[in-house]
This record gives sequence, structure tokens and C-alpha cells, in this order.
Amino acid sequence: MLPWIFAFQRCGGRNVFVWKSSQDAQNNNSSGSCGNNSSGGSTPGWKLFGRLVSKPSENDITSNPETGWLPDAAISGGKRYEDVVASSSALILHNRPSNLPAKSHDEEQKHRQEYQQMVEAARKKELKEAKQRKKQLQKQLKIEEQLANAARIWNNEILPKWDIMKTSRKARDLWWQGIPPSVRGKVWKLAIGNDLNVTHQLYNICLTRAQERLKAAVTAQAGDNVDKEASMELIQLDIARTFPHLCIFQRGGPYYDMLHCLLGAYVCYRPDVGYVQGMSFIAAVLILNLEAADAFVCFANLLNRPCHMSFFCLNQTLMNAYYAAYNDFFRENLPRLHTHFTNSSLSADLYLLDWLYTVFAKAMPLDVACRVWDVFLRDGEEFLFKAALGVLHLHQDVLLRMDFIHGAQFLTKLPDDLVADQLFRSIEAIHMNVGKQKFGEVLAQHIDRCQQESS
Repeated sequence: MLPWIFAFQRCGGRNVFVWKSSQDAQNNNSSGSCGNNSSGGSTPGWKLFGRLVSKPSENDITSNPETGWLPDAAISGGKRYEDVVASSSALILHNRPSNLPAKSHDEEQKHRQEYQQMVEAARKKELKEAKQRKKQLQKQLKIEEQLANAARIWNNEILPKWDIMKTSRKARDLWWQGIPPSVRGKVWKLAIGNDLNVTHQLYNICLTRAQERLKAAVTAQAGDNVDKEASMELIQLDIARTFPHLCIFQRGGPYYDMLHCLLGAYVCYRPDVGYVQGMSFIAAVLILNLEAADAFVCFANLLNRPCHMSFFCLNQTLMNAYYAAYNDFFRENLPRLHTHFTNSSLSADLYLLDWLYTVFAKAMPLDVACRVWDVFLRDGEEFLFKAALGVLHLHQDVLLRMDFIHGAQFLTKLPDDLVADQLFRSIEAIHMNVGKQKFGEVLAQHIDRCQQESS
């Protein structure tokens, strides 16, 4: 008999179905149809496979001490038997009641072996989990120690002498390893710069204007505003889709107003650009690392760079030039995957556009995306395309087995378990040259060609 069946027999009848056994006992006492009535009274019992089995009497226990069945009175302190049988070992190793067939020697040995195997398996599992927890803890402590050491170097050696140290080998190595979150905002602010000379006062002016236009838009009829400042009304729709799993940028969240104000202020600052879907992710990443006014300054300067300005202004000629340059490096570094994508009609604009619009913040886990941001702000737009090819290099074996639909879905939302170190090793494997031409030269050629074709 299996241990779990025996366990049920040992504990299942005593108060597990109290409401049923007591009622059955009363019915049987009144009817006298079944049970042990030899002593003139029926002992309350419990049902086993439809038969009422009575609890062993005092005589049974006296005449059969080896059965191990103890009456309620035999347990010190008035404890019931259910309180004593409190473990799997008791259920397996105890003998059966006298009214049930006794275990054979082989069955008892089998149950003991099964119990020992269960205990050993549980012990091994517990040791394995404890070892994994210890290893994970040591890894986490090592990472935290490295970040603390890196933060001290940034604060004490690099940031105070930014103009001198920013291009040093030491700074570039630390940059590649990932900027510590505690100093990331300071480094990003210096790396982006402020070529537009945007001030905090200008931010406040634009913010006030945005709030006024937003109030006016509530009472205005649709179609009254045709300029791009009217795109402020579209911001609310996009904010709800910005890092929804964090629940901090949605309505009622701690950063909802800050994100809404920054995007509205930018629309008033650059009405010629307006709001384009995807801007909210860039603004959100900056808000997570900078104060609101500083985030606005960085946001305005970052979007003013050639690559992002071309895409956010929907300059199709320049966009085509960037796509063509990207495809050249794609073909050079990953020829098999490039051929597969071409045969599958999976063109670059189906996934690369979203990556550039959000600087990978939408497609990647946030911590990995911040690592990409670190080096992007160091190396410029070239790194965006190198990182894109690094993603394809890391997942090329999987992508080669995917068709158009599954490939597009995979690239739209990359795996949540994406590891930054693995990604950056793949990025390192990408060579940004075609023959002897570097990225800038290849891009310039495609820009000239596309402009000639469009004219």
C-alpha cells in the first residue's frame, strides 16, 4: 500500500469529516444496522470505502500493544492522537490500527526507503537552493562593491576634471562598464551638454504656456488648432503606454505630472517638431535620472542631434539614408541573418525605427537600456546602430528560425532576461566599417545619394 493512502487511513477518519462521522454515528446508533454493538453500545466510528469502522476498544489495545494505537486517555495531558501524529515520518513509520491488515516486512521496508528518499531529496534541494542564494548574494555584493568603487572614481577623479578626464582611457573603460546610478544623472548632463543654451527660466516659460494651451484645448472644438502645438493633447494618450509595468508615469503615479509637463513644455519650445510618439520614453528615462528642469534641457539638446531630429521631423530623405547605411553594416557583419531578413521581408524600418525613437528604452529592460544610453551619450549616434546590430548578433540563432511575424514581434519586445554583459560582448563583436570606410563616411555617401534621388 502506498504511503499516502496509508496516511489518509491513519488521519482521514478522525475529525477530518467531523460533520459527517458524527451524523453517521448517530444514525447507526439509532438504526443498529452496522458497527460494533457486542458490548451493548456503538462506539463512534468513521467510514472507510463505504463501511463504518469503529475505533478500537480498550480491550483491543490491551491485547494488541504492538499495534501502536493509543486511546485518547493514554496520551498525557489529554492530547488527542491527531496532535501526536504531526509529521510524514509518523504517518509512514507507525503501524496500522488493529482493525486493518498489518504491514508486511517488505512493505514496511519499502515505506522506510521511500521516506528516506523523500527526506534526502528535500535535503539536497534545500542545500542546492541555499547554495544558489549564497552565490547570488555574493554576486550582488560584488556588483554593489564595484559600483561603489566606480562611483568614488567618478566623483573624486573624473567629474571634478571633466574636460580633461572625459576622454581618458580610465573614464572610457568605466563608461563601457556602466555608469553607477548614483552619478548617472551628473554624467549624462555633462555628456549631452547644452549647445542650445536652454535655461531653467525658459523651461518655466514654456511650461506655463503649455498649461495655458492645455486648458484652452479643453473647450476648443476639434480642428480649431492646426499647428503642432495642438499635439499636446496627444501626450496624455502616450504617457499611459510609457513603462506601464513601473506604474509611476500613469495618471496618479508620482512622475505623471512631471512627464506631462516636460513633454508639453517641449511642444511649446519646438512647435515645428511637436510631439511624436516615442518621445515619452526618452523623457521618462531622463526624468528617472535628473531633476525636471535639467531633464528638459537634456531632452531638448538630445532631440536636436542630427539622427533624432531627422526621424522625429519625419525627414524621409535622411531616414532612408540612415536605413541604407545600417543595412550596409548589417550585411557586412551578419550576412546570413541579413539574407534571411531580406527573404522574409523584415525590413529595418519595422524594428529599427522604434529602437531609435526610444533609444531602446521600450524594447529592452530598463537597466539594460540605461547601459546602452551610457555609451550612446559617449560615442554618439553611431553607437545606436552598433547596438542594434549587437542585438541581432546576440539573438541571430533564434532569429534565423523565425518567420516575418515572429521575428517582428521578437524585435519589438526583447526578452525580459536580456543580460547587459552578454549584449555588450555582442556589441563588441560588431565592426563599424565597410571596407576602409567608417560609419560617418558611409552615411554621408547615402545622404548625398538620397538627396540626389529626391531632387
